[in-house]
Amino acid sequence: MAAELTAHELIAKHRPTLDQALEAIRTRAYWSPHPEHPKAYGENGSLDAAAGKAAFDALLGNRLDLGQAGTDDWVGDEVSPYGIELGVEYPHVDIDRLLPAMRSGMRQWRDAGAEMRAVVCLEILKRISDRTHEFAHAVMHTSGQAFMMAFQAGGPHAQDRGLEAVAYAYVEQVRTPDTAEWTKPQGKRDPLALNKRFTPVPRGIALVIGCNTFPTWNGYPGLFASLATGNAVLVKPHPRAVLPLALTVQVARQVLAEAGFDPNLVALAAERPGEGIAKTLATRPEIRIIDYTGSTVFGDWLEANARQAQVYTEKAGVNTVIVHSTDTYKGMLSNLAFSLSLYSGQMCTTPQNLLIPRDGIRTEEGPKTFDEVVADLARSVDGLLGDDARANALLGAIVNPDVKARLEAAAGLGEVALASREIANPEFPDAVVRTPVIVKLDGTKPDDEAVCMSECFGPVSFAVAVDSATDAVELLRRTVREKGAMTVGAYTTDEEVEQAIQEVCLEEAAQLSLNLTGGVYVNQTAAFSDFHGSGGNPAANSALCDGAFVANRFRVVEVRREA
Repeated sequence: MAAELTAHELIAKHRPTLDQALEAIRTRAYWSPHPEHPKAYGENGSLDAAAGKAAFDALLGNRLDLGQAGTDDWVGDEVSPYGIELGVEYPHVDIDRLLPAMRSGMRQWRDAGAEMRAVVCLEILKRISDRTHEFAHAVMHTSGQAFMMAFQAGGPHAQDRGLEAVAYAYVEQVRTPDTAEWTKPQGKRDPLALNKRFTPVPRGIALVIGCNTFPTWNGYPGLFASLATGNAVLVKPHPRAVLPLALTVQVARQVLAEAGFDPNLVALAAERPGEGIAKTLATRPEIRIIDYTGSTVFGDWLEANARQAQVYTEKAGVNTVIVHSTDTYKGMLSNLAFSLSLYSGQMCTTPQNLLIPRDGIRTEEGPKTFDEVVADLARSVDGLLGDDARANALLGAIVNPDVKARLEAAAGLGEVALASREIANPEFPDAVVRTPVIVKLDGTKPDDEAVCMSECFGPVSFAVAVDSATDAVELLRRTVREKGAMTVGAYTTDEEVEQAIQEVCLEEAAQLSLNLTGGVYVNQTAAFSDFHGSGGNPAANSALCDGAFVANRFRVVEVRREA
């Protein structure tokens, strides 16, 4: 296969970016090569806003032919949460034909070495970045995210997470030298001498099981971690969110072919309605790595049943914020209101339980009762979402009927402090847009505790009255230990309380944000600096991204011979 992209060209083009990524994960300082602002695109071959929208529109109602092995049918019935039918058809594959084709290119990919694999991955990410406007519409109309969030989280932030995974993969592979000269003295006799060669070898075919809410942000870390470590990658998207990952596979296949590699190293497994191929794929002997984001039930099933594979899961948890005291009361309320509202709470990092002492909290404005804090938070959310245009830009659309049903049922779980209301979207009249609901619970009542100890994914939060800071800390501990948490937040001006909360998070391996009152929110994480999840509590068995996330996707095989 003739390469249009030579190793020399790719290394010259992308090695500086790789080196910057390596430095960023070492220092944990802010860095990103992917612009967040839409106006940054439109030069050097990238699509501007109009061209990106036109490219997306051109996809609708058409067939996306990836040219991959094993195609036996065409499938696709995605409907946007904003109410439009996408009408895109994707290849359905015969797995018995596709998997051998995917394996056939792995030897050449393995032998290319860690640096070549890394720069090929960076070329894939660069081409995706150039099409960020197009991808943003694809993410928006499969996840229900508002456009700006789809643009940022589905575009540059997702690309950052992919690049971060490549950087970690490269570090772990080059930790061991390619060769070594080994000499052991033998006294008066000649020394023992061996030449040793060490080769990172892939595990096999990796399976990425995509999610509905963040198809690229959650899909890219596993995809690029596996590809950069020499594995072929089969992408099984969520049936409601195929398009963003199908476009990703299309770009990856194009780049692999141009670099002289087998494009079947990356393939798509779209499914017929109700086919449910994830379990079948996950237990195939050829599948040696699985990345999954989604429900706890299926994540637990994968961990128990996909025994032939290394399984990386991000499941669900019950995220908690302790509100004990603050010296920036309005800033705290504003920060929490935004965190509860962003993307209609449909983030695995959105706070669910707000633990507040029933006797109230201390603030720079004086003491505030439990009821005052909850009422003020409700007013803050109302103020944030009072303008329908702004509300649509923050909330996006409800991603599926299950979230809508949970939201509607939440009002019957306790006293409603903030009722959810319907918002019309003039551009998309069929979009289901709802503001968050806040429900009061009593943490000392068993029925209320059972409610707050269960995940209620979506725009639903519980203001939970607790007897003291000590009780809040203990409820936090039990929640993280039993149910898991992707994020924990706390507001306190008391050093002892802060230390107690921090100790729980260290012991239970939960990521903690303290006293956020500005433009950084508990449900946001930055690639190259923040760890998403910890891998140490039931919410996830891995973190995005650390050495453990990539190191077991390959093994090092040694060949030694006498010198």
